[in-house]
Amino acid sequence: MIKMKTNLKNKMPTHQSKIQKLITELCPEGVEFKKLGELEDSGLIKLGRGNVISKKDISETPGDYPVYSSSAAGSGEIGRYGKYMFDDERITWSIDGGGRLFYRPASKYSVTNVSGWLKNLDESKINTKYLYFALTDEWVKKIFDYTHKAHPSVIRNEYKISLPPLAVQEEVVRILNGFAELEVELEVELDVRKKQYDYYREKLLTFGDDVEWKALSEVCDYVDYRGKTPKKTGSGVFLVTAKNIRRGYIDYAASQEFISENDYNLVMRRGLPEIGDILITTEAPCGFVAQVDQKNIALAQRVIKYRSKNELFSNSFLKHYLLGNQFQAKLAKTSTGATVKGIKGSKLHKLTIPLPIPAEQERIVSILDKFDALVNDISIGLPAELSARKQQYEYYREKLLIFKEYVK
Repeated sequence: MIKMKTNLKNKMPTHQSKIQKLITELCPEGVEFKKLGELEDSGLIKLGRGNVISKKDISETPGDYPVYSSSAAGSGEIGRYGKYMFDDERITWSIDGGGRLFYRPASKYSVTNVSGWLKNLDESKINTKYLYFALTDEWVKKIFDYTHKAHPSVIRNEYKISLPPLAVQEEVVRILNGFAELEVELEVELDVRKKQYDYYREKLLTFGDDVEWKALSEVCDYVDYRGKTPKKTGSGVFLVTAKNIRRGYIDYAASQEFISENDYNLVMRRGLPEIGDILITTEAPCGFVAQVDQKNIALAQRVIKYRSKNELFSNSFLKHYLLGNQFQAKLAKTSTGATVKGIKGSKLHKLTIPLPIPAEQERIVSILDKFDALVNDISIGLPAELSARKQQYEYYREKLLIFKEYVK
């Protein structure tokens, strides 16, 4: 795994001194700041929108060329097409997806009409990748939505960026590319580890007739939290809803709702959650699993709590098995609903689970816990390191793109 210092307050990289030297030599009095509209009017760049490309077009003309649309997730790709619009380097952005910017290296690709594109027309004055970094640094400070859209005509006047000499631009790009490459390496490693985790989880959690199988209700005490929705308050006892339940963890940041301490005993009258209890959602979404990791939390409707009845069956083993593909497939067959899948507690309790011997449960939990922490734990695993790298990249991007404005 890649290891780097995560302290963002460290001194700037030693190669930062090269930028300072270049600035002193080439632009000691400051640099020009230009709006995109000014750059376009002076013939340095060209702004435009993509073409209408429907899902039907893509299916009827299959190919290998990516199509980018309004999606702000991942690379923004929505499919592969047999035609292409561009085969050069450009910056594109999502008009309907909050205006997020993407750097597109020279290749064959298309963008739809809900995406914009920017073409650099003078590489002797502007480095396209520098322009992408500078625009992104400004984009994080802006808000585009469905009323204030990032149309080319809008961003012409919305973005004003620094334009130092080309040598300075190229040095900024060289430094920031290094941080970006570290992010990519970590993302690739995280993807590999996730596939490893999935492989070993399914291998370790595949059982036949060599172990005993029992219904959930036979080996666990359970509570189905049904009834009236509790009144929400601005503070008090944290309310765990379906939105907080993820891949084995309670995500306390995903949704923050609270109930009054005075209502706690009434809301939780069916049974208080304890550390180690297993939670599973029964609707919207169905089958998400988490393990309780702290006391004094409340559980919302559409959440069922399971707790092992004896020491021969591990709550942690149950968590991993419920997360596994075999149980999730069994759950999907039992759930009902046209658009929102759901399952009744009475049916869920009847689903069977394996009961390997305690030593085997402990061995499986030990292996899967390590993988789980590596790929899912946002405090110690690869996600934590990736988050630190992103923060480091954003920190240096902001620092490197601060220039004194030249005043004539």
